[in-house]
Amino acid sequence: MTLFRPCIDLHQGKVKQIVGGSLNQTGAQTNFISPHDASYYAELYKKHNLSGGHIISLGPNNQQQALNALSAYPNKLQYGGGVNPDNAQEFLDAGASHLIVTSYLFENGQFSWSRLNTIKSAVGADRLVLDLSCRKTNKGWMIATDRWQTVTDTPINKETLTQLEQHCAEFLVHAADVEGLQAGIDQDLVKLLGEICNIPCTYAGGAKSVKDLQLVNQLSNGKIDLTIGSALDIFGGSGVTLKECLNWNNQNQ
Repeated sequence: MTLFRPCIDLHQGKVKQIVGGSLNQTGAQTNFISPHDASYYAELYKKHNLSGGHIISLGPNNQQQALNALSAYPNKLQYGGGVNPDNAQEFLDAGASHLIVTSYLFENGQFSWSRLNTIKSAVGADRLVLDLSCRKTNKGWMIATDRWQTVTDTPINKETLTQLEQHCAEFLVHAADVEGLQAGIDQDLVKLLGEICNIPCTYAGGAKSVKDLQLVNQLSNGKIDLTIGSALDIFGGSGVTLKECLNWNNQNQ
């Protein structure tokens, strides 16, 4: 069954919800800036026994916030954002259950199998999550790196996922084109992921109500989990409450 997975998105040292497609080196279109720090949300998720969520650092100046949150809820939250073989151990030592990587795996826009093997050796395949965040093109969905601004030539398809799932524990897929818009999930992408994923996978992007949990469950045959960000009440949203998501998980776990 599809489950709700929590998130903590960090940008410029603060917990925020942004419009994913607007993110660049100077800033982003922002839906919400929290008055609370990252550890507040980690402790909230701990209180409600919510695990399997992710902390994503979008750009620089977020490291201390991330480390504090990981320490507040050790071994229950995944971390992604600038992860490489040199800094991976620091985040694992701080309490990350898994490490999430995207940009490190690409050199000059090309997927690097040697880099995948290097990070896998540093982290362990059982603690590695590959972030296959993507944008839709006329060739289908293509993996996007560098804050979702660089669209690579690596497609989201059965061949790609079959190759990659042998090297990691999970996939995380942000649909960058709908991220933060609260205008509905990318249904075709969710359906595709349900058809081609054979390991745990979390989809993020566009969720606007608790009904999206039901929709993702239906489209993916219960194989894909869902992250809800901007629409969630704890991030200033009005579409869905954390309580509704907790109730869904309690009924379906």
